[in-house]
Amino acid sequence: MLLFLYIFLFFHQLHTEAGNTICRMMGDPKYPLLSKDGDIVIGALFAIRSKETLPSLEFAQKPQLLSCSSVNLRDFRMAQIMIFAIEEINRSKSLLPNVSIGYRIYDTCGSRLSAMSATMGLMNGPEFEAEYRCNRQSPIHAIIGETESSATVILSRTTGPFKIPVISHSASCECLSNRKDYPSFFRTIASDYHQGRALAYIVKHLGWSWVGAVNSDNDYGNNVMSIFLNTAQKEGICVEYSVKFYRTEPEKLKKVVETIKKSTAKVIVAFVSLVEMGLLIEQLSIQNITGFQLIGGEGWITAKSLITPNSFLVLGGSLGFAFRKINIEGFADYVIKSFWDTAFPCSKTEGNSSQNALICSRYQDLLPLKNYNEDVPEQRYASNVYKAVYAVAHSLHRLLNCKEQAGCEKGLTIQPKQVVEALKKVNFTIKFGDRVWFDGTGGTVAHYEVVNWQQDSTRSFQFKPVGYFDAALPPDQSFMLNTENIIWSGGQLEKPRSVCSESCPPGTRKAAQNGRPVCCYDCIPCAEGQISNETDSNNCKQCPGEYWSNAEKNKCVLKAVEFLSFTEVMSIVLVFFSLFGVGLTALVAILFYSKNDTPIVKSNNSELSFLLLFSLSLCFLCSLTFIGRPTEWSCMLRHTAFGITFVLCISCVLGKTIVVLMAFKATLPGSNVMKWFGPVQQRLYVLAFTLIQVVICMLWLNISPPFPHKNMTYYKEKIILECSLGSTLGFWAVLGYIGLLAVLCFILAFLARTLPDNFNEAKFITFSMLIFCAVWITFIPAYVSSPGKFIVAVEIFAILASSFGLLFCIFAPKCYIILLKPDQNTKQHMMGKTTCPTEK
Repeated sequence: MLLFLYIFLFFHQLHTEAGNTICRMMGDPKYPLLSKDGDIVIGALFAIRSKETLPSLEFAQKPQLLSCSSVNLRDFRMAQIMIFAIEEINRSKSLLPNVSIGYRIYDTCGSRLSAMSATMGLMNGPEFEAEYRCNRQSPIHAIIGETESSATVILSRTTGPFKIPVISHSASCECLSNRKDYPSFFRTIASDYHQGRALAYIVKHLGWSWVGAVNSDNDYGNNVMSIFLNTAQKEGICVEYSVKFYRTEPEKLKKVVETIKKSTAKVIVAFVSLVEMGLLIEQLSIQNITGFQLIGGEGWITAKSLITPNSFLVLGGSLGFAFRKINIEGFADYVIKSFWDTAFPCSKTEGNSSQNALICSRYQDLLPLKNYNEDVPEQRYASNVYKAVYAVAHSLHRLLNCKEQAGCEKGLTIQPKQVVEALKKVNFTIKFGDRVWFDGTGGTVAHYEVVNWQQDSTRSFQFKPVGYFDAALPPDQSFMLNTENIIWSGGQLEKPRSVCSESCPPGTRKAAQNGRPVCCYDCIPCAEGQISNETDSNNCKQCPGEYWSNAEKNKCVLKAVEFLSFTEVMSIVLVFFSLFGVGLTALVAILFYSKNDTPIVKSNNSELSFLLLFSLSLCFLCSLTFIGRPTEWSCMLRHTAFGITFVLCISCVLGKTIVVLMAFKATLPGSNVMKWFGPVQQRLYVLAFTLIQVVICMLWLNISPPFPHKNMTYYKEKIILECSLGSTLGFWAVLGYIGLLAVLCFILAFLARTLPDNFNEAKFITFSMLIFCAVWITFIPAYVSSPGKFIVAVEIFAILASSFGLLFCIFAPKCYIILLKPDQNTKQHMMGKTTCPTEK
């Protein structure tokens, strides 16, 4: 308990002593470059010079202050517009009527080290009065700056704990929108969140899918590049390379230039600060690397300081976002006359000339700008600085309870944190029409012009507006780009192409290349039966069942329907032989009819012969039913006609064979067998055999008849229109019955082949049945294996071959004797060596 009491008393003593500590400046004070006293003081940090010279750090003597060189015209104009706005407010009778605003503007030299030193100078003031005690009261009420995001992050993190408001005119890094980390930060510029996404939309809108990306290796460049890359990925844009460098890293800059030189992407998206862009363009110009379309952010896109005759070869045609040009009335005249007469430090120097020369030596590099104002119209950030100053003035006007007639309560002590809260409520319209207010992140609404670097007929350079982006508008109206007014890189009127792989035309699909981005692909033709009807299709679509892809694979067309039509050469040949067979059969019938009374006709059962010739004619004709487009009726007709006519034919042959055998049996003593095989019985046998086939066909047609069928499995690219068998059992029953009669006929004829006769018909029937059976045995495997319409052709060929076989084997020998050997067509010759009686 005593130990705790001692510790408490010890820390209380330390706290009491600290409260009475006298503030002392440690080291040399850092003085502002431009300053003026006032009731209220606004600080500012600008990179008025861009090169910094470090002192010797050997610690052999006290380090000297940092020295700066190389004037940055853009930031110098921002310092001038700040002073111009402050003097305007000081003259105003409505805004802070009886309060004067002073300023302290420090030069950061574009260096983080100098920026930190300047921040400390702003927060502490350059000097302390005797016995001045630390009261934690900042000598300034707000800070305007910095120009770059990284330096602004340092500034905001340093001033944040003291609640000093920082209002930036150009720090656009999205990281600064975090109110938890930067609660007292405001800006009159929009966050890069919108710019990074909008630049991706430009690339997408212009049809570029293959780009390179370069950014400054700082908070601004890294954050906006991250936003761009994420959006680009969602929009299907591929980034060939993404490289970065900082102004103090010449080796990295060389690698960036080499990467650009070796790249195939013709579009470069550059998120770089003005200083880095100058270094990059210098190297590209030295190495004569041209022909690239540059797309840039607001950091450099309207910087006239980058334009030289050599650099325009690289930068000409550049496209990017910029802030709107706003003409601030009176500013152009102010930068030439009033500033140098009143605000420039040398103008207020009094005393001898040597002292005047010593003070003005710090400003020697600024003096050449005294009579130059041609860049003023392109100082698009000037309006942001102007708005920032007026935003601070309006917040102070509210805090000091200012009234236009009564003035302000000057006795009030204003804490910086009060200014922070007042800035959150600021809402006013500036004299050139823009409304000034801060959203929940401390930023403003994004509104950009899209500008294009062009050279007019007088060879002068200009930034021509060709579109806009306004985040306040609805999504479908927020972006507009007029490509007709754009001059592209190299002064070309035609938009450059920047793709890793050319577009895949309809009829092909994209196939990703291994190990490369998705924008790099090969164009693979769609497979058979698949199509793609649009450019850059990722997949091919399968055509529906009855459709097939055309030759270009970009359209589904109806499949060709294949069947054995009458117009085909093969069909014409088959029809010819079919009709030839009918004609030949008719000629034989005519011949037999004309020689009906001759012994050879009489001896060969003329009635069955004529019936056989009739059935053969039907067999030849039934082959025609297999040709032509299959229909429901033609399918039923072709199979039943084939089955019945062939059974009729074989029945006649079988009848003739049986008659031959029975005729010789009748010669045996006491035989009465011929009474069962007379003409009437022969007709009944033929009718009975044929009726059995008719019954089989009727059952087939009733149970499951043949029908037209679209066969889409044998060929993928065409439809075979065929007659489906319906009942396979019915088909094979018809065919089997024909085969059974043919085999029976062959056996009987074979048995009768040795019977004595000058003209033994059984021999010829045996030959005919042998050919018939051979044809149909061969038909079975050919039928099963033949594709499409050829299966029908095989079936017709089998019908014709077997019909011609029967016709020639049975009737050709008879016709030969009738026509060429009439001397053998006599009763004596026919009975000369035969024991078989002549049938009447």
